[in-house]
Amino acid sequence: MIEFKNVSKVYSTGTEAVHNATFSIEKGEFAFLVGTSGSGKSTLIKLILKEEEASKGNIIINGKDITYLRQKRVPFLRRSMGVVFQDFRLLPDKTVYDNVAFAMHIIKATPKYIRRQVPTAISLVGLSNKSKMYPNELSGGEQQRVAIARALVNNPSMIIADEPTGNLDPETAWDIMNLLNEINARGTTVVMATHAESIVNKMKKRVIRINNGIIVRDDKKGGYNSEVQ
Repeated sequence: MIEFKNVSKVYSTGTEAVHNATFSIEKGEFAFLVGTSGSGKSTLIKLILKEEEASKGNIIINGKDITYLRQKRVPFLRRSMGVVFQDFRLLPDKTVYDNVAFAMHIIKATPKYIRRQVPTAISLVGLSNKSKMYPNELSGGEQQRVAIARALVNNPSMIIADEPTGNLDPETAWDIMNLLNEINARGTTVVMATHAESIVNKMKKRVIRINNGIIVRDDKKGGYNSEVQ
């Protein structure tokens, strides 16, 4: 689903955030991207989302080379992805229902389809009884569940999660991880950037570590600090 072939990214400042990265993530995988702050994790995410352009190499998403994708085609690419952020990014003046529906309005889904899909997505994350509430009436964990429902509502083939548990207490973080695990078990590919060692160690999923822009480790079920296998 995601393939990097000798990809590098050099910013205008001269900083090489990613150096010659080569890896692939298959359909249905759950992969962690780990590394310290400034290691290049966020740049990898931005390259996948086409928020940044690769300086060298090729990036293939769902079998299509997006390296030279025209800007006007980027929204169509992103329809195959659901994105979850650390800071939730909910619209404060909209209800849970309307926040989730907003993702469908953007792609000009029909009102009938929106009415069918939104309650299903909200139910999947366990918030059916809170669909009329506003973000400021929800806990942090509930807000992140809304963000996940919004990411899921257009039936993406993959979820890209950038530090989704970073603002949550440990118990709530595990609730979110269990939810992402359930989503993955249904066949959706999950790629998650994180600093959370305890989560990576317990989940025993694939770990891709980046350090100073270089992929230094890629193993299937290693912990946060385990050796390359």
